[in-house]
Amino acid sequence: MRTIKLGQSELQVPVVAVGCMRLHRLGAGGEAERFVQTALDQGANFFDHADIYGGGTCEEIFAGAVRSLGIAREKLILQSKCGIVRGRLVDFSREHILDSVDGSLRRLRTDYLDVLLLHRPDALVEPEEVAGAFDVLHASGKVRHFGVSNQNPMQIRLLQKSLRQPVVANQLQLSITNATMISAGIHVNMLEDSSVDRDGGALDFCRLENITVQPWSPFQYGFFEGVFLDNEKFPKLNAKINELAAKYQVSNTTIAIAWLLRHPANMQPVTGTMNIGRLRDCIKAADVRITREEWYAIYLAAGNTLP
Repeated sequence: MRTIKLGQSELQVPVVAVGCMRLHRLGAGGEAERFVQTALDQGANFFDHADIYGGGTCEEIFAGAVRSLGIAREKLILQSKCGIVRGRLVDFSREHILDSVDGSLRRLRTDYLDVLLLHRPDALVEPEEVAGAFDVLHASGKVRHFGVSNQNPMQIRLLQKSLRQPVVANQLQLSITNATMISAGIHVNMLEDSSVDRDGGALDFCRLENITVQPWSPFQYGFFEGVFLDNEKFPKLNAKINELAAKYQVSNTTIAIAWLLRHPANMQPVTGTMNIGRLRDCIKAADVRITREEWYAIYLAAGNTLP
């Protein structure tokens, strides 16, 4: 699969990351093994985890599948996240970060994470504590690279003031129908709702700072309200996507990911499907480059506008 450099690091990663949030929904009988092997067969060896996914069981199931398949650790790129505590609070304290990483390493049966992300912002964050935790994790070899999720430029700069390591990734919600970070940049200085900057210019900031944007929920509309593909709520969008799917001889899933990959920010979309067929379709997007005209046609078909 085509690769990109992750942020300012030297780590080469596939342009499509495999999200493991729903891994615990797979049944017995080798389903997890088949899922992991399918990803690897397609060159998708970057797996995105979090300590809260399935209450930790997703990391355990993944590790069991890897062991069963006999996959060497160096063949995998593992990313996990920490900070959210069962939906009750967010904790970026030094102690919590260190304990969370140890838990993920234990469940994943590995000595190190390639990437650790802070999972959403913590209103009570003390950058010096985060920096202290990152220093310990980096010096011990437990974490090689660090990033954040759903953070705006000022929040990242606040962290950067104390960090010794670069922020290499920012995981943000982005899809064709949830594209406010793009539309705000198009409607600058306009008296329209689309001009409202809801993230402080996160997309441009990440490009300026060489931070890889990892779009999550690339098929969702709203906040987990459902997928827009084959959804009667989005007839124009699906008609345009299906038209292009026929042109490129791929699925509508592939076109939806290709739309994100066409953006010059060199994004790394994170899949969420546990369906092997759809996973393959997501990965195929790495080889599809839609035109500028097609990108804008999809953007407009989703109900977005141009000034």
